[in-house]
Amino acid sequence: MDQFELALCIKELKMPSVLEYFAEYSMTAGKEGWGFERFLYELLNIERENRKERRIAKLLRESKLPLSKTFAMLDRTRFPRFINQQIDALIEGSFLGRCENVLVFGNPGSGKSHTVCAIGHELIIQGQRVLFKNCEILVQELLIAKREFMLPALLKKLGRYQALIVDDIGYVQQSREEMEVLFTLLADRYEKASTMITSNLAFSEWEKIFKDPMTTAAAIDRLVHHSMILELNVDSYRLEEAKKGKNNKK
Repeated sequence: MDQFELALCIKELKMPSVLEYFAEYSMTAGKEGWGFERFLYELLNIERENRKERRIAKLLRESKLPLSKTFAMLDRTRFPRFINQQIDALIEGSFLGRCENVLVFGNPGSGKSHTVCAIGHELIIQGQRVLFKNCEILVQELLIAKREFMLPALLKKLGRYQALIVDDIGYVQQSREEMEVLFTLLADRYEKASTMITSNLAFSEWEKIFKDPMTTAAAIDRLVHHSMILELNVDSYRLEEAKKGKNNKK
């Protein structure tokens, strides 16, 4: 068989790693006496692994997740055992198949955003589509889409993500019009895909977000119906670091 024709065939099949490693693995196979099955497996396996790495890299870029907010950079010893058990269950990822939501509450600096982002990174490694959005920015994007009669298209686009992380809901008080598009998003994802939300406001204060008691109750009902709630009742890690700094200076 002509080597040019073989290379062309591999290229048309879109197997760049097979093309890249073919010569090297052919030499190794000859030296080590690989059979045809071993040679074929090694080539296809390197293609599979590299394809997986490329997909993960693409998913990570698409997710907009902060690169530094991984579990490697999170001190989980600050959390109670029960919280860490919940986090381990979320890392496993089966909640996505059940379209369950994740609601993370806690004071500023307790690690809410870092925790959900770290979970997001783990889900991406599993091949899941994740999108990180600051609540204020997301609401403005929804509002613009509504004014341009593109809201259904944006909701459809967001619906393709198995996990949508909405960070800092309630941190900035929305107007009634902004509240309506946020509620529309939550209602659209209800029992279709998972939404992961962080907030420093307890449910009892969510009327500040949605303005209207009935809308507030409806939003909470949709989020809580299928959900896991994490309450990070720990001190601010920034405050802890500041205290450590002062103690070190003494």
